[in-house]
Amino acid sequence: MTAGSVREFKMPDVGEGLTEAEILKWYVQPGDTVTDGQVVCEVETAKAAVELPIPYDGVVRELHFPEGTTVDVGTSIIAVAVGDAGAAPEPAQAPVEDAAADGEEKKPEGRQPVLVGYGVSTSATRRRPRKGAETGARQAAPAAAAVQAEMNGHGPTAPAAPEPAAPATAGRPLAKPPVRKLAKDLGVDLASVTPTGPDGVITREDVHAAVAGTRAPEPEAAPATEAPAPSPAAAPASYDTARETRVPVKGVRKATAAAMVGSAFTAPHVTEFVTVDVTRTMKLVEELKQDKEFTGLRVNPLLLIAKALLVAIRRNPDINASWDEAAQEIVVKHYVNLGIAAATPRGLIVPNIKDAHAQTLPQLAQSLGELVSTAREGRTSPGAMQGGTVTITNVGVFGVDTGTPILNPGESAILAVGAIKLQPWVHKGKVKPRQVTTLALSFDHRLVDGELGSKVLADVAAILEQPKRLLTWA
Repeated sequence: MTAGSVREFKMPDVGEGLTEAEILKWYVQPGDTVTDGQVVCEVETAKAAVELPIPYDGVVRELHFPEGTTVDVGTSIIAVAVGDAGAAPEPAQAPVEDAAADGEEKKPEGRQPVLVGYGVSTSATRRRPRKGAETGARQAAPAAAAVQAEMNGHGPTAPAAPEPAAPATAGRPLAKPPVRKLAKDLGVDLASVTPTGPDGVITREDVHAAVAGTRAPEPEAAPATEAPAPSPAAAPASYDTARETRVPVKGVRKATAAAMVGSAFTAPHVTEFVTVDVTRTMKLVEELKQDKEFTGLRVNPLLLIAKALLVAIRRNPDINASWDEAAQEIVVKHYVNLGIAAATPRGLIVPNIKDAHAQTLPQLAQSLGELVSTAREGRTSPGAMQGGTVTITNVGVFGVDTGTPILNPGESAILAVGAIKLQPWVHKGKVKPRQVTTLALSFDHRLVDGELGSKVLADVAAILEQPKRLLTWA
């Protein structure tokens, strides 16, 4: 690293095999001083929200993307001046000659330096360039274009250097990412749209007006009484903005959708059901809440259900396996990473408790509590969602009796737990009110046959009916 250089921090692969991430929030702005290890932004991958630390000291020179943008892994997202370049703020008017002569400030190849919200701020006190960076970007356009020309091999003295001083609208039309997406969805060429926004920025209304304009010739040929029908700001009939909301499929929801489709059409699912009297289990939950060993821990029916499943897996280890299509092998796991499906504002995620089979009941209670808290805060790490072997999904918390859960990719079984309700039940020859629930076990029929799946489900049910079996079977 040389003195006075500008370092480009690229979007890292914060999870195994991820290809993109969305920038949720920037914690720094151009002109801010950063230190090695300081968190500069929060991004959402297909698996979780992650904070990214910068790996060197310096001064933020530029944020290449605004919040809400999805960026490919390996793409530069922030430029930081390090060494002598980071010792003093960049000049407001004369960085052109310095950059051209020394090659200190370099833009990523192929990027237009005048896109809305992407330009370098000319004011050290301006904290939110997304609202005001357009003006600064347009002022810096000639300088940035000169630097780009040098990077493309024209040299600092090339005669064509003055050409970039042409208006910015002569190049790529100015529009924010959501507007570009809208135009793409509606089949509108932004180059043909007349901008009405500040500094020549194309707005959503401009796109809608362009759509209405392309259909204008037909109404013009009609009688004069039909002229008021078209509305310049109205959306096409296929997209009623007043009564419809479109939500981009990305992040956790995009990954979940792809995984579920892949699982549903790859593994042949079979689901079995059993209705269980869990009255004794509910009594044991209340007793454990009073036990000093569980003070401060999360004790609920899910804890005992999880332990019951772990015991059933120990008695029927072949259920804890996966199907290796490439090798045409069944991989039996001698450990259990127990996944717990969790609903979060970003969508459904399934973090797992590593080596849950080796944990005592108090340890399992602590792990469950930490897993749930972390998921609700949106801080589940990608590593916590990798390597699961078996999953539990508790649909009962929503008042649902049961369901037919879809396997997580790479797993052979998933247990759904229904709502626990007081119902009339035959107990010791008499009809009495009892706490009852329904369990559903889905499994991959390529490696789990009906006998094995039935044994596992029956074992879980037997333990919940007589929870003392946890002591004898464990």
